[in-house]
Amino acid sequence: MDDIPTESWKNIRTGKAMLSEMLGLPFFQRALVGGVLVVLMLSVLSFFVVLRRISFIGVGISHSALGGVALGLALGVDPTVSTSVFCVGIALLIGFVSRRGHVREDAAIGITFSGTMALGIVIIAASGAYVSSLFSYLFGSILSITRNDIYVIAAYCGFILLIVGALFKHLLHASFDEDVARVSGVPVGLLHYLLLVLIALAIVASIKLVGIILVSALLVLPTATANQIARTYRKVLALSVITAIIALVAGLVLSYGLDLPSGATIVLCSCLIFFVCFAVARLRRRRRETGGGD
Repeated sequence: MDDIPTESWKNIRTGKAMLSEMLGLPFFQRALVGGVLVVLMLSVLSFFVVLRRISFIGVGISHSALGGVALGLALGVDPTVSTSVFCVGIALLIGFVSRRGHVREDAAIGITFSGTMALGIVIIAASGAYVSSLFSYLFGSILSITRNDIYVIAAYCGFILLIVGALFKHLLHASFDEDVARVSGVPVGLLHYLLLVLIALAIVASIKLVGIILVSALLVLPTATANQIARTYRKVLALSVITAIIALVAGLVLSYGLDLPSGATIVLCSCLIFFVCFAVARLRRRRRETGGGD
């Protein structure tokens, strides 16, 4: 301990002081609580999104949210309510068109999210909706969330986790092999629509914190990262949550300390963690291939 240079001690003390200062700020506390709730539900849903290979659905629904936000602002309705109804409708439409029509799922997503984004832009232009409000929904504003925002997020998170917990075995079975699950009596189609609805609700609850543009990344990165270093579904699910929370905390600290956009910083931290785990996984495989380890 005595060998640590004086300058290093100063840096350590400065870092501790900054961390203590951040944790004492009410808005940072709210951001931390709200952020944990958001990454918890997104990382759990990320497990099924990656497993079912429907990552593009997150992009489609999140970008479609612009239409719901614009409608809410134009009609004077709470954007959370308008966006929830709008995104759930879009999610069900994507599921219906891709499963019942002669349209590939990626094409159905591309058609709906481009159309709904265009609708949102037209509504914004026609109604003169507040640009500042739209900016916060596009890019997120996690450090400005209120206590009421946390209550709303907690309600969405609790509902989503309750449904996933109750139907976890069926969702897992249907995600691994739809045909076998269908033969076993699992309502595969109903579960698919339900998962889309849960994804839509999670996106709505998250866009005020990380933004319409960035929220889809947090529906993919946690499980994509966990898959690099874990093999069983239990470990993948647990590591998805852990890495997402680490990225959240690191992103919040860096955004506060360096005065950077919080949503973008959280996503960049998630990407960094992914590439670190990716590199570690490649080194492990190389060692096994060359007989350097088990």
